[in-house]
Amino acid sequence: MEQLRVEIVEPKHPDLRQLISKLDSELSKKYPPEAIFTIDFEKPNISETIFSIAYYGQIPVGCGAIRPLEKKVIELKRFYVDSSYRNKGIASVILNFLEGKAKELHYKVIKLETGIKQSEAISFYKKHGYHEIEAFGEYIYSKSSLCFEKKL
Repeated sequence: MEQLRVEIVEPKHPDLRQLISKLDSELSKKYPPEAIFTIDFEKPNISETIFSIAYYGQIPVGCGAIRPLEKKVIELKRFYVDSSYRNKGIASVILNFLEGKAKELHYKVIKLETGIKQSEAISFYKKHGYHEIEAFGEYIYSKSSLCFEKKL
C-alpha cells in the first residue's frame, strides 16, 4: 500500500494549483462566483499562509491551508480532497497536520467557513470538534456560508 504524507509547499506549487482548481470547479457547480471565497495568490501577505498537500505515493490527493486572522486565531482555507480519494481518512490526516502547525505557532483558535450545501464537510468538521459560530470576516454577508471554530 502506498504511503500517505503531508508536505508544506509554496503558494505557486503546481500540484497545489491543480488541486485548488479542482476544488473551485466542484464549488462552482454548487454556488455562484460571489459565494466562492478563494485566496488571492498575488497579495503581498500570501507568505503568511501555510499551504499543504497530501500525497498518496507520488499523487497529490488533497490540500489545505492556514492563514492568520488575529493574534491567536488562524483560519483554515482551501481544504480539499480529490473525489477519487475521499472516505479514506485523508482529510483527517490533513486537518490534524494543519491543526498541529497552528499549535506549534501558538494559535489558540482555528476558524473556518464552509458552504451550506456541503453536508459531508459540515459533518466532518463537527466530528473533529468544530462548533458553529456567527459568520466572521468576509463571510458575514454570505447567505451560503456556515462558519465554525475549534479551540486548539
